[in-house]
Amino acid sequence: MAKKILGYIKLQVKAGSATPSPPIGPALGQRGVNIMGFCKEFNARTENVEKGTPLPTVITVYQDKSFTFITKTPPATHYLKQITGLKSGAKLTGRETVGEVTRTQLREIAEKKMKDLNANDLEAAAKIIEGSAKAMGLKIVEA
Repeated sequence: MAKKILGYIKLQVKAGSATPSPPIGPALGQRGVNIMGFCKEFNARTENVEKGTPLPTVITVYQDKSFTFITKTPPATHYLKQITGLKSGAKLTGRETVGEVTRTQLREIAEKKMKDLNANDLEAAAKIIEGSAKAMGLKIVEA
């Protein structure tokens, strides 16, 4: 018989550096999940990903206090910051430009994130990434 699901916990955890400190500890502690068990398993599973990369994680907690989790691809803004070398986006979105990104770079990011995006084809996925780039204050240029 399948385990009964108690709930889901959505967190953004840096790859290879899960610790029992906030936000992980309190979120898992409220559900009675073994915090150190999660941290060890997460760090082991993400050791091949660049350390410090933010990974959206969905933890499924079962009634017997066991858990499973899936990690998704890093946010589009992480990839955009990596490509442009920026630390953060524009302070006044829409009024200032902090950098440039080409359409081919947007397409590359869309290919990496395709499985997590709500898009049917690569062009639609690239448009979603383009929206994130514009929200960060990046100018889209043709390559």
